[in-house]
Amino acid sequence: MLKPEIEDGQASLADPAFRNDVLRGFGLRPRAIPARWFYDRRGSELFEKITDLPEYYPTRTETAILRACCGDVARIAGKGRAVVEFGSGSSTKTPILLEAVDPAAYVPIDISGDFLRESSAVLANAFPALSVLPVEADFMHPIALPAQVADTPKLGFFPGSTIGNMIPHSSTDLLRAMKKSLGEGAMLLIGMDRIKDQATLEAAYDDAQGVTAAFNLNLLERINRELGATIPLDAFRHRAIWNDDRARIEMHLEATRDVTFTIEGRPFDMAAGETIHTENSHKFGARDARILLRAGGWTPVGEWTDPEGRFAVILAEAQPARLAP
Repeated sequence: MLKPEIEDGQASLADPAFRNDVLRGFGLRPRAIPARWFYDRRGSELFEKITDLPEYYPTRTETAILRACCGDVARIAGKGRAVVEFGSGSSTKTPILLEAVDPAAYVPIDISGDFLRESSAVLANAFPALSVLPVEADFMHPIALPAQVADTPKLGFFPGSTIGNMIPHSSTDLLRAMKKSLGEGAMLLIGMDRIKDQATLEAAYDDAQGVTAAFNLNLLERINRELGATIPLDAFRHRAIWNDDRARIEMHLEATRDVTFTIEGRPFDMAAGETIHTENSHKFGARDARILLRAGGWTPVGEWTDPEGRFAVILAEAQPARLAP
């Protein structure tokens, strides 16, 4: 085996789960790496830029829906719950919800620790009377929430149609993990993007400024930096493809030429035209969304959309399991 080309011991400090997913992903055919590894600090910053792009309709559409519906959410869910946000990012939509529901506490959860702490500090300054309790964790698994909110009713918040990044069995598992984390009687406010015309969808994930391409390619930069890899970035290009059969946009990194490289000293090669599948963004019909939520243990109790029906925000409740309808 070749010796790893590692500077300053960086690879030895890499997240073991990241290392395992990358090495396993490059060994698959077709190659694939989970999208959660996009979100190092640089990736999180690039994603925030994506949300402001003219082609990227989901953020501004969902924000408008939240402004219109959060009064109804507060009426249905009741005030004084602990708001638990999964994958909080910079929490740009969160103030709309917090102002409406008058929460007992706010618990942002994110895998990117530095970004989480900075955004939490900004939000704590905006709501000085609110207890802000950040949790650095992978929300794909059940999470032990802070003791301060153990006995407080919960309102989960999962905007951005992030649920669409997972394949169906993973999204179902995630919804079940959320139910376990929040408990029976909890509620979940979730954003889910709707199916629409192919041109609009592909433009949203392949913008003219190339920000989404930089976001995708940053994954390779992270692999080089954290795993001592030698992947030539100029040998790959970003691609966004609508897969109609699976109702999803797929993001890939395509090799533009035959290429060889190492990851922690292990040799790999890719032929021109081969891709690394880095992300899915599933889109949902109205019934699809409700079926998925019920499969994950959540019963829809409210739903709001924009006038064109491009995006939906759904409020669901973690009701006790039933043996029959």
